[in-house]
Amino acid sequence: MDLFLLDPILRNALAEDIGTGDVTTAATIEAGSMAGAELVAKEDFVLAGMPVAQRVFHLLDANIAFESLLQDGQTVKRGDVLAWLKGSSAVLLQGERVALNLLQRLSGVATLTRRFVDEIAGTNATIVDTRKTTPGLRLLEKYAVRMGGAGNHRMALYDGVLIKENHVVAAGGIASAVERAKRSVPHTLKIEVEVRDLDEVRQALDAGADILLLDNMNTSQLRAAVELVGDRAETEASGGVNLETVREIAETGVKLISVGALTHSYRSVDISMLFT
Repeated sequence: MDLFLLDPILRNALAEDIGTGDVTTAATIEAGSMAGAELVAKEDFVLAGMPVAQRVFHLLDANIAFESLLQDGQTVKRGDVLAWLKGSSAVLLQGERVALNLLQRLSGVATLTRRFVDEIAGTNATIVDTRKTTPGLRLLEKYAVRMGGAGNHRMALYDGVLIKENHVVAAGGIASAVERAKRSVPHTLKIEVEVRDLDEVRQALDAGADILLLDNMNTSQLRAAVELVGDRAETEASGGVNLETVREIAETGVKLISVGALTHSYRSVDISMLFT
């Protein structure tokens, strides 16, 4: 993971939590005290965020020993020890909450993602995420999606063209929006267009869109759209996707299924740091 992008996120989190100092630790722990600790899983989950947790402690003290016993992407069982730590007692206590907050959340994203991936096993579809991420944590949450076995959609507004309903209205129609995009963006960027029915599918295809985002279509509409598109463009299903519907959606033949829930409706898992 790129430390140039990661470190500002972690520094902000540490500054928010530690502020002007850890008064409890300063009042109760002897200066220079050393300790060992372990990160322990309190439930079953898919692990994500170990390099992030390690970096939290190393930003506070590069001398903290951090030995990962399990790797991101692995399935963890309740009671498993994830890592051993050793170093300054004060530093371990100061980094504990930030490290756990991120590790628990990223593992939650990876765990939910794995459930969606498993649901569509054997189909030709791929689960991808969206921009519906926690502000400030997009880089990390999208990393966790990959650890869960899914793919990333565009990272942000700068790395992909996605013409949505409001763009179409403002541009005066699908054809006009796609034409403007083709004139403006480099050839290395694909142009995706959100469509809501078969008429809009035809408009987007005629305009030369590279990807069609089939928005809130039922499975019958999705099958018809996939058949109409053929190999003229890639297809992505979006809207109404959950663990009960995703298999049926995948079986319509769409190539991509975007799931906002991966990064906005996950549940943090339970992990503890215990001094040994």
